[in-house]
Amino acid sequence: MADAVLLACAALAGAAAGSFLNVCISRMPAGESVVRPRSRCPACGATVRWFDNIPVVSWVLLRARCRDCADRIAWRYPAVELATLGMWVGMAWQYGASAAAFSGAVLFTLLLGIAVTDALHYVIPDPLSLGGLAAGLAASLLPGLTTPLAAAGGAALGFGILFVVGRLGEKAFGKPALGGGDVKLIAMVGAFLGPDGVLLTIFLGALAGSVVFGPISLRTGKPVPFGTFLALGAAVSFLFGDALIDAYLRLVTSASG
Repeated sequence: MADAVLLACAALAGAAAGSFLNVCISRMPAGESVVRPRSRCPACGATVRWFDNIPVVSWVLLRARCRDCADRIAWRYPAVELATLGMWVGMAWQYGASAAAFSGAVLFTLLLGIAVTDALHYVIPDPLSLGGLAAGLAASLLPGLTTPLAAAGGAALGFGILFVVGRLGEKAFGKPALGGGDVKLIAMVGAFLGPDGVLLTIFLGALAGSVVFGPISLRTGKPVPFGTFLALGAAVSFLFGDALIDAYLRLVTSASG
């Protein structure tokens, strides 16, 4: 079990990662730099002071309002920071000070950024998906994680499946059925989770997207932010993938027997 020092370090790292993730979510869809300029209020453009940029704490102390113009600060900012903090602490609690904990924390941070960005802007930024793909392939070189062969195979399998599905859907409906960001995202997931994980992710993502957003899409005409649901499917696959696959295999075996 992880000790208090490790959990505290994970909490600090997760809060910092969540703060930076908010910058990525806000700026990447617009093609802006995530480094410069410094954080600023989206309403009045005032530069955010360092003591007003402490994850979660500053939002509470400012009562969710900009110090300069008093415009409301969206609840998304502390929510993303708290969620990322919780992910990093959870990974440290589960896996201790290990490559598995760090790899899982990085994956979940990327998935959260992609899910929120796609839900808000219908965009999956390449730095998150392709950067995540590179991170997943690099992580496979570490002991105790997905092997390099499984990582490469999972990335290729996921990319191939969604690429073919997208092309077939475009021919069938006469318009793009899947965005290129979804294809890159699933390649990233495959690099972290391998072939079995990527297949389960596609199934769970398609199921969740159809059940949760399908009725909304039919009523409003808005396209399904598939990346959001693929990210959800990947998270479930990471946490419960082995148990779900085992349960499915037992069900198939008992039915055939």
